[in-house]
Amino acid sequence: MAIGTFVLGEISGYQARELLTTSLSGINMLCNTVILGASTILALMLTLLSLSRAAESQINKTHYRHVLAIAKADTILIIVAIITFMLFNLPITESREVPNAWFSTIYYVSLGMAAVIGGGFIAVITMLYGTIANVILIVGLRVTDHPLVDNENEEQETER
Repeated sequence: MAIGTFVLGEISGYQARELLTTSLSGINMLCNTVILGASTILALMLTLLSLSRAAESQINKTHYRHVLAIAKADTILIIVAIITFMLFNLPITESREVPNAWFSTIYYVSLGMAAVIGGGFIAVITMLYGTIANVILIVGLRVTDHPLVDNENEEQETER
């Protein structure tokens, strides 16, 4: 977003109003996509938890802390996307009461919010990938020397 803004250069209030008018539909679509995707991720994490719990290997608490961190980030992302969606659905570009000088600030804020939402979604997806990769290694491939496998129970059973 910063590179795109740099390429466009400094814009006046009227130019910002025109650019804002054309970019608002894309920002609203981004918000809708992120809300839908993040909500789906949050719901599917329940399946991840039940799979982790049912695993024959004992997964330690660090795994659950990772899942909790993903859930927190995902929830924050949903809230930010909903607030952004609601703010940018106000018909601000239609209003004649808003001075043209404000539109450049509003335009840059909208680009910043889109960048935060897009970056947040990428971060959640990346965190989720790492967690799923670990579950596949532990549950599917039965890797026992993984850092997330709790070997204390196995050691106690071996001693008996």
